[in-house]
Amino acid sequence: MRHRLPPLNALRLFEASARLLSFKNAAEELLVTPSAVSHGIQALEQWLGAPLFARTARGIVLTEAGTGYYPAVQQALALIARSSDEIAARHGRRRLTISAAPSFASRLLMPLLAGFRAQHPEIGVVIDTTRERADFTDGVDLAIRMGRGGWQGVTAQELLRESLVPVCSPALEARIRDAAELADVPLIHVTTVSEDWAHWARATGRRPPDPQQGLRFDTVLMAYDAAARGLGVAIGRRPLVDAELAVGTLVTLWEPAVPGDTGYWLVSPENRADDPDIGAFRAWMAANPIGLA
Repeated sequence: MRHRLPPLNALRLFEASARLLSFKNAAEELLVTPSAVSHGIQALEQWLGAPLFARTARGIVLTEAGTGYYPAVQQALALIARSSDEIAARHGRRRLTISAAPSFASRLLMPLLAGFRAQHPEIGVVIDTTRERADFTDGVDLAIRMGRGGWQGVTAQELLRESLVPVCSPALEARIRDAAELADVPLIHVTTVSEDWAHWARATGRRPPDPQQGLRFDTVLMAYDAAARGLGVAIGRRPLVDAELAVGTLVTLWEPAVPGDTGYWLVSPENRADDPDIGAFRAWMAANPIGLA
């Protein structure tokens, strides 16, 4: 019998929004924009013919339909993920799916993978850069999460903390090295990070800049590319920016480098703490610190 099913992605958006009661937080978890979450929920509501959330002055709340729908969707997604893992295990497939932001995956995680694969050739590795915060209901085994730790339901292992320092092209640095105020230089902002120019300015005793002035990008790597082309000054996040600093396409404009308040953490579901493959990857990461590969 043919089943009439709503789009799987819309169900993922609904599950995260219902669990967090926030489109914004759901967007941060799934590495999409709040607008994409809102549109996805609207599409699901249209498909169902019923509202799932009510918008209030304090945020969103589940409607009667949403309250009844949420546990069914959550259980269904968890069942699909669990059954998929069981089938893969029965057929001898050993695979770890690791969720990480594209910049972290390409700059810091990838250099370590050859060593891990050499030591554990029996374990396949899939790097998933489509979401920022995995909820482990859709096949993700491990995730690199940015934050301060203390999350419920996961085992978290801190990997590193970034340090923030302004960077720009050598040609631009020669022209603006003596600028006294941030307002006197063209700035590049990254809209998807929690610590950018305001954090660095406060730590160094400077006046925070207007975040609406200057160029704005939604990825760190695009900001670095723009800075290397002389379009402005970006906040370099070490060790992510170390490759550009090493070859000289970017140089530091002002010191000092400021430690970030948040860190990168390796997280996995608490209920899979005894999984041998997850344990093998955790041990490898502990023995091979990121940024020192």
